[in-house]
Amino acid sequence: MEDHQIIIFDGICNFCNGAVNFIIERDSKGVFKFAPMQSEIAQELIAKHQIQEVGYDTFLLIKNEQCFVRTNAALEITKDLDGFWFMFRVFKIVPSVIRDFFYRLFARNRYNLFGKRSVCMVPSKEVRDRFLT
Repeated sequence: MEDHQIIIFDGICNFCNGAVNFIIERDSKGVFKFAPMQSEIAQELIAKHQIQEVGYDTFLLIKNEQCFVRTNAALEITKDLDGFWFMFRVFKIVPSVIRDFFYRLFARNRYNLFGKRSVCMVPSKEVRDRFLT
C-alpha cells in the first residue's frame, strides 16, 4: 500500500462511484488505489492516520503517509491525472474553509441529486486489483 496513493470514498454514493471511475480512466500510471469508506481497510487507515471528523461524506487521499481531506484531496489528485487536470490546482488560491463549505453543501445533497446504491460498487475484473479489501 505504501507505493500507491489511496483514495477513500463513499462506496454507495453514485456520484462518488462516478468520480472513482473518472479517476481510473485518467490514471494510466495506476498510482491510485481505492477503498470504500464502508470497508474495514478504510476504517483502519482512518484510525492509523488519526483523521478527525470523518463521515461517509468525507473524501480522503492518503499520499506519502499524509492525509488530504475533502477539496484538498480532490485538488491533490489532479496532480497525477493524465491531461490538463492539474490546472484545477489554481483553486488552491481559494481558502480551504471556503472550498470545503461548498463541498459540504454538495455532499449533504449528493444522494438526492445522484442517488445511492444499496451496497458498495463491485469493480470490474479489469480494475479489481486497484481496490483494497
